Amino acid sequence: MNAQQWETLVAVIRGERVRPVPTGFIIDSPWLPNWAGHTILDYYTQETPFLAANLKASNAFPRTMFLPGFWAEFGMCTEPSAFGAVTIWGKDEFPFAGKVLRSPADVEYLKKPDPRRHGLLPFVINRLRHLQPCIQAAGHEIRFAVTRGPFNIASFLMGTTEFMLALKTAPAHTHRLLALITDFLVDWIAWQRECFPSIDGLLVLDDIIGFVGGRDFEEFALPCLQRAFDTDVTVKFLHNDAPCKACAPYLAGIGVNLLNFGVQHTLDEMRCWTGGKITLFGNIPPRDVLAAGTPADVTRAVTEMLATTGDKSHLIVSCGGGMPPGAPTCNIDALVAAAEAMGT
Repeated sequence: MNAQQWETLVAVIRGERVRPVPTGFIIDSPWLPNWAGHTILDYYTQETPFLAANLKASNAFPRTMFLPGFWAEFGMCTEPSAFGAVTIWGKDEFPFAGKVLRSPADVEYLKKPDPRRHGLLPFVINRLRHLQPCIQAAGHEIRFAVTRGPFNIASFLMGTTEFMLALKTAPAHTHRLLALITDFLVDWIAWQRECFPSIDGLLVLDDIIGFVGGRDFEEFALPCLQRAFDTDVTVKFLHNDAPCKACAPYLAGIGVNLLNFGVQHTLDEMRCWTGGKITLFGNIPPRDVLAAGTPADVTRAVTEMLATTGDKSHLIVSCGGGMPPGAPTCNIDALVAAAEAMGT
């Protein structure tokens, strides 16, 4: 993100009325490499395609924000790899992290990873260190520490179904697993901030927290997220494009001030459930409209969304989730133009 985009983001989070209504997108490997003409594997393993793809996006869409910006990630495998998960690669496929735990009791054998030395995490930091001069020369800065959330990581280490069952059948082991993961996340976030003092934002991605009800969220997820977000940065951004109703009332209390949520809920519903205290980042359907629709479909969806919400403060128009694979340039342009036309 460049300085002007960062200032706009912070202004919206503070509740200032920015005109036109700003737009933004979470962009990463499900969309960016193929859109820019690279294979996913090349994007992950070579610095030149990674830098070229991110610069191409920022130059092609100068009127929108890309968050977190120059995200040096390895799909869902980044954090699980530090716990020993085997990463399965394909030339033009998303990598997948193999399970580590055969049963909840196996958590007894896990040790907290060192983000400076374990898994793919040193590769993330080294890529950004190598490319930081080029990123800065293009007018951008590394603004965000980024991590998958505790439930997300646990679901890869154990399997999603197995993790959901363990919440009920092995709560003691599950608490221990989540505490260990959270200890690691605190270290990982701190190390990113230590390496890049320009960081003043945190993005945590965890849609698995949307699979539980309020009681389980409060018992298992809330303490972990409180610790993860307990860091001194200006922007505290949560991505959860699964159902958000159960977790929404707790988010402002743990410091979240920016939320990317899914298409299950309307802007007005999310404002109600979050007490109007959180800037909303959404929520045009990503797959069915932004990727599979026409520019006219995108324009219609943005127009209808903005026409039916009275309050356009604390709002960044986006899709309800990350940028979907296959989203074409013309549809992204249509979303930005429609938001600008409606949001003056």
